[in-house]
Amino acid sequence: MKSIIRTAVVLALSAVVPVAAHAHKAWLLPSSTVLSGTDDLAVTIDAAASNDLFYFDHRPLQLDSLVVTAPDGSKVAAENASTGKYRSTFDVPLKAPGTYRVALVMDNLFATYKDGGKEKRWRGKKENIAKEIPASATDLVVTQSTRRLETFVTAGAPDEAALKPIGAGLELEPVTHPNDLVEKSEAEFKLLLDGKPAPGVKIEIVRGGIRYRNQLGDATVTTDANGVFKYTWPEPGMYWLEASVEDDKATVEGAKQRRAGYAVTLEVLPE
Repeated sequence: MKSIIRTAVVLALSAVVPVAAHAHKAWLLPSSTVLSGTDDLAVTIDAAASNDLFYFDHRPLQLDSLVVTAPDGSKVAAENASTGKYRSTFDVPLKAPGTYRVALVMDNLFATYKDGGKEKRWRGKKENIAKEIPASATDLVVTQSTRRLETFVTAGAPDEAALKPIGAGLELEPVTHPNDLVEKSEAEFKLLLDGKPAPGVKIEIVRGGIRYRNQLGDATVTTDANGVFKYTWPEPGMYWLEASVEDDKATVEGAKQRRAGYAVTLEVLPE
């Protein structure tokens, strides 16, 4: 009932509303985020959804929506991609110096409807909805679900060309470079929705290694009126940040609602 009321308020006010976090955390985990040297550089990246952050205990992520952006803005083809029972893995060659953006960019539809008096659900790509939902369906409600999972890797000196937002869905615009994060230091980021500041959105921050501590040790920060949020890293490690919103700004014909999600894996180095 609460979710129905929340949706009604969203549609009435056209406001951006935070969405509850998913039970399973989806993430990308690079073998390294900062590399030096010039010869044969590469990183291996795992892609999975899990109960325990950065452990393989639930399912792999599919790689059909993988986009790797090189420092010059060109696209890089991943190498040695494979998918197992609990994780997918791939290599990213770093043939030029600078910062690379590695992302899974998903845009799907979720629908509920009635057919033959029975409640049914459907999930898939927008190009398949017309042929997979029967013409006899009634009470059809379609929701667009967009999600970006990403991480950043730098070979040599960091730069910012690959960090430029594309202006679609929920995105992170780093103010502090994502490969220049140090414990006890404050980092600043801006959250964007369709290229514009996303105010009042909650960001969940969790440090990896939760299997080996009794408390989750998570933190929550909220974006200000300009979509900006700041955080001081308490200790080094791999961190996972997630945000999500609901609104009525779907970009697919027939969809009246949109759920937009974003998650990023960042490495924080010792002082």
